[in-house]
Amino acid sequence: MSQPTFAIAVTFRIKPEHVDAFQTRVLEQARDSVDREPGCHQFDVLVAESDPATFALYETYTDAAAFADHKLTPHFLDFDATVSDWVESKDVRRLMLLGS
Repeated sequence: MSQPTFAIAVTFRIKPEHVDAFQTRVLEQARDSVDREPGCHQFDVLVAESDPATFALYETYTDAAAFADHKLTPHFLDFDATVSDWVESKDVRRLMLLGS
């Protein structure tokens, strides 16, 4: 398997009434991405220690094309549609991995 060269860092602020549902659904999304996508190497879900409504995702992919493929998968499209009304804010950063 090739090494990842591309990463995504996403910060979500979730509406308080949807925090538990978001947590369940984002963990499912993480498992689906790693299990079903050969180009997805890592998908970590984190929650802010001081704010249970703030989640961070750290995802690594073989390259930017693998991430583009990720956004077209049925599990991503379902996740995005399911959680869109639960989100107060979302910040996405595209990152390149340095070294290996």
